[in-house]
Amino acid sequence: MTQTSPTRLHPRADRLGGLDGLRAIAVGLVLCYHLFPGALPGGFLGVDVFFVISGFLITTLLLREHAGTGRIRLGHFWRRRARRLLPALGLVLVVSTALALLIDRDLLVGIGRQISGAALFVSNWTSIVGGADYFARDAPELFRNTWSLAIEEQYYIVLPLILLLVVRIRGRAVRALPFMVLGAASALLMMVLAAAGTDPTRVYFGSDTHTFGLAFGAALALLVGPGARAQVHERPGAMAQLALSATTLAGLGTLGWLAATLPEGSPQSFAWGFQLASLAALVTVWSVTRPGAWIGAVLDARPLRWIGERSYGIYLWHWPLLLIASALFATALPQGVGAITLVTTIGIAAVSYRYVEEPVRRFGLRRSLAMLLRPAKATPQRRAVVAVMAAVLVVSAPATVFAVATAPTQTTAADAVERGKAALDAAAESKTAADPDAGVEEHADGEAGAPGSLSPEGPDMSAIGDSVMLASLPELEERFPGITIDAAVSRGMGVGVELASEQAGGGSVRPVLLVGLGTNGPVGAEELDALRASAGDRQLVLVNAHADRDWVPSVNETLAAYADAHRGVVLADWEGTISAAPNTALAGDGIHPNPSGGELYAECVQAALDELQQPGEGVGFSVPRR
Repeated sequence: MTQTSPTRLHPRADRLGGLDGLRAIAVGLVLCYHLFPGALPGGFLGVDVFFVISGFLITTLLLREHAGTGRIRLGHFWRRRARRLLPALGLVLVVSTALALLIDRDLLVGIGRQISGAALFVSNWTSIVGGADYFARDAPELFRNTWSLAIEEQYYIVLPLILLLVVRIRGRAVRALPFMVLGAASALLMMVLAAAGTDPTRVYFGSDTHTFGLAFGAALALLVGPGARAQVHERPGAMAQLALSATTLAGLGTLGWLAATLPEGSPQSFAWGFQLASLAALVTVWSVTRPGAWIGAVLDARPLRWIGERSYGIYLWHWPLLLIASALFATALPQGVGAITLVTTIGIAAVSYRYVEEPVRRFGLRRSLAMLLRPAKATPQRRAVVAVMAAVLVVSAPATVFAVATAPTQTTAADAVERGKAALDAAAESKTAADPDAGVEEHADGEAGAPGSLSPEGPDMSAIGDSVMLASLPELEERFPGITIDAAVSRGMGVGVELASEQAGGGSVRPVLLVGLGTNGPVGAEELDALRASAGDRQLVLVNAHADRDWVPSVNETLAAYADAHRGVVLADWEGTISAAPNTALAGDGIHPNPSGGELYAECVQAALDELQQPGEGVGFSVPRR
């Protein structure tokens, strides 16, 4: 194979010692955070490490160009960035969209906005305007991870323009000052907006609030980059090497501590977490890139360097592949989704790097295609690669167009919840029309909510729940006519306790209180005690939760133990009921029930009510049902 073959390229001239190893660490943090939830709760900080590395590296390359030629060619710089980013990004967009069309149409909600935002490097702002929630787990966007790429590229429109001005100034510190000020202002703005209660996604995605890592990286390059010619070939002595190694370990240790302890979307993450992570990355970048530094050579170990060189493709592919793998395997192989995604991501990113990214980066698109298709140089391996890539593009491109044209406006989970909301609104309108002056419902003995009394209209039962109960509302009303239900999206047990107390104080809680609140957060025994106190001597039915969320197993254990320990409290086993049901009983998010799932929800509630009638559990009253 000739030297110009796209599969055997010259070593990259823009490498700086240790940075590929740092890239590998950064992408490893992100992968661990997304693929193995709970292992590294602060792994999202890997993106901030990328920002610092990128700001430092790109600025260094521009300074090298200026030092060698006396100018910075803006067109050449932006063309290089396009060659580096667009081929892999385009491949991810069309292939992932086609797979989503085939596997789970829920992933196509808002796909047109996502693709255009990613392709134009404005996805952070299109997500903010579209009301996306980065920290939501229920309806993740297929290309949510492109927000960071958008921030970088918006910054690189401005960076060379500022450099053209500052390189005319004498003195490194003075040159770096504008970027220091820009970085400090961005970090401070993140702190101020977060403290003021601004939407966390707006703060996290904002180009104004999250560019400090890029700016500080650029400032570091201006302080220690090209120009210190007398130091370029100096090898640090033993003491200096120890100091550099200690500095690197301190930086990496700080990043490791933050990644292991910092909660996502927390006040402390915005107040100081992102800023401290960027500072730790800055110190690490400085120490590993010093000429002759041992620690830089350690980070240049072949496995780390291999991953670091492919980190861009790994980052692009991992998120859409995770969502697609979750749709395929979350039910049959839930514990294997992360591993399957990891292996697939590494494999596809390696192929993309070898046959797409590097050839186009070095030779441009047209020349790369010519070399790839050149008959005289075609090996069996190359012919196979060409055939596979051609087939993928031929299928994916029109599939992407079709997916954008036919994308649903909302997910099946949203449809399920909307169905429940419509039933709730219809019931409220019917009640108002029947009795415009209706207030607290009067029961058979004339006392509102008297324990042990029966409503002649149906089961004497009140219900407080979250969106899972809301999605099941039509089936609950059909099974238990006359039930009163107060259910809402994203409701947790804390709110439920307050509602139960208010309803009990107003005399509107019926003899049986049904509570389904475990999907959206942890549940403590003290909250259940407060709930039982509000219920008084009424019967209490606790519905457990079914969701792929970290706290759900603990919630279910707490609810089961509490029901076992208290007379007049029983568990409705939604988790056990729905786990044994077909996949079609739930919407695409695997949480909210479809109509058939709603029937199962009502059945598990009925089983709990039957248990209440057994000796030793309740007061022995019957609950009419259809």
